Amino acid sequence: MAELKRVLIITYYWPPSGGAGVQRWLKFAKYLPEFGWQPVIYTPSNPEFPSEDPSLLKDVPVQAEIIRQPIREPYDYYRKLVGAGKGEKINTGFLTESERPKRTENLSRWVRGNLFIPDARKWWIKPSIAFLKQYLADHPVDAIVSTGPPHSMHRIALGVKRVTGLPWIADFRDPWTQIDFYQDLHLTRYADRKHHRQEREVLEGADVVTGAWPSMQTLFYQHASPKRVAVITNGYDPADVPAKTPDLDAQFTLAHVGSFSPARNPKALWQALQELKTTHPALGQALRIKLAGKVDVSVRKDIAAYGLDSHLDVHDYIPHAEIGAFQASSRMLLLVANQAPTAKWIIPGKVFEYFSAKRPILAVCPPDGDLAAMVRDAGAGTVVGFDDVPGTKKAVLEAFLAFQSGQTPPPTHGLERYSRVALTARLSEVLTAVCGRI
Repeated sequence: MAELKRVLIITYYWPPSGGAGVQRWLKFAKYLPEFGWQPVIYTPSNPEFPSEDPSLLKDVPVQAEIIRQPIREPYDYYRKLVGAGKGEKINTGFLTESERPKRTENLSRWVRGNLFIPDARKWWIKPSIAFLKQYLADHPVDAIVSTGPPHSMHRIALGVKRVTGLPWIADFRDPWTQIDFYQDLHLTRYADRKHHRQEREVLEGADVVTGAWPSMQTLFYQHASPKRVAVITNGYDPADVPAKTPDLDAQFTLAHVGSFSPARNPKALWQALQELKTTHPALGQALRIKLAGKVDVSVRKDIAAYGLDSHLDVHDYIPHAEIGAFQASSRMLLLVANQAPTAKWIIPGKVFEYFSAKRPILAVCPPDGDLAAMVRDAGAGTVVGFDDVPGTKKAVLEAFLAFQSGQTPPPTHGLERYSRVALTARLSEVLTAVCGRI
């Protein structure tokens, strides 16, 4: 068997980290050895994870080399600033599970955006460049990959690229200055310019820039030629699909997996469900809303305000190994894009695992956006706009009537292209090509 080439992957999120941030490169690393690459993971030894999921450790391939180095982060100071308890987890996307004064929340956002550039992991950049310069001299690799956010990982890779000349792929799971909450950071003009300058240096310095959404290409073309841009979407791992299809829930369950931030709060859905309870009492009796993940306090308030609290089941975190069965047993899966100027571009990573569950999806998103097109193309569900109460009522009622009659949804199609194995094959091609260019 041919010797594996080595690729250094610089990532903040790595098991036992849980949540969405770890999935993309954990799954790539899992399958890379099948395509001739040994993953060499560089990650913090003492990171600040929003959640932990030790079950993900089983996906780390035996060929992987794991390098852990300590990181210094300012989160104890941040907790004091926002009034959080010692050891309380810091969530992403401004999600908060308890009420805090508006003034404190705004101050914390200002600090985050203006003092931590590009993010709170900035103090790991210089020590990591120095460490990796020496490490790579003794343990050579063929290529470098950085994945962000946090975008400090890209700044580390940029520094390593400058001192080693190694081919480098900068992978964006989410955009940088085009992220949906960028305008909520209360940036000064100086901070805004600094974010854009650092982003531009990464895009111009990388040999290839990859992104998880098709529309990211347009963003990257401002600083990277089309020949240096590739889109490799997120996907689902066939190994995570339950071998035996679980029994469907006895009740009419509407399930959401992942963090439920304020930007994803589908008020039109809560209104639609309230009205359907009145016009269709049987639906009200059968309805259960299953939320797996952290739920912002504002979402809980709205659910209660629309009289749906008694229908709610919240699971703070479900291990990834159990998510497949949770989704596949649900009667309908709720998928909500962030309500932001970039909403047309956003494709949440969970859509691919929803596809693998083969349950009907209710996608709340711009009807003319990338996510809507993907759901329709797969024949996987119904798309409704953020404020479309009548359309939402129609979609939920149709799903409920199918539930009552025992009708099965039509089969989805074309999902093989989103398999993590197929996507890793594509990544391998990009790695091979970038190594040939240098």
